[in-house]
Amino acid sequence: MTEAGAGRRRAEAPASHTIEEILDAARLGVERIEPAALSDLVELDAHVIDIRPAATRESEGHIPGATVIDRLVLEWRLDPSSAHRMDSGPEHDDTIVVVCNEGYYSSLAARDLRDLGFENATDLIGGFRAYRDAGLPTDTEATRVVV
Repeated sequence: MTEAGAGRRRAEAPASHTIEEILDAARLGVERIEPAALSDLVELDAHVIDIRPAATRESEGHIPGATVIDRLVLEWRLDPSSAHRMDSGPEHDDTIVVVCNEGYYSSLAARDLRDLGFENATDLIGGFRAYRDAGLPTDTEATRVVV
């Protein structure tokens, strides 16, 4: 899903960038997922990770089958070497699709997961709102919440 080293943070890069430059770098060489393609990936055992704030999830709904993980602990819950890893978490070669409200913060979270070795970490174009606006199914309750 990604080219070797694509969309990762670079320690040797200059320190000052605009957010657009940071997003462009995070998305470089990454196949982002269209909302309509998400269900096919779920059928192929992709892990859908919802990092939206609780208030947003409660008012807007949930993607069926997604796992809710607070962005502040995302890396600790997914990293296979972490003592705080969630049960049945993804392996480094699994596909992970990160979802936020509109597809910006999720690009940065997916970049950070690629830094952890999850080569197939990507995000949902347009986030949850594009998914919902496409008329795709939503639930009122989360399928799984990892704290």
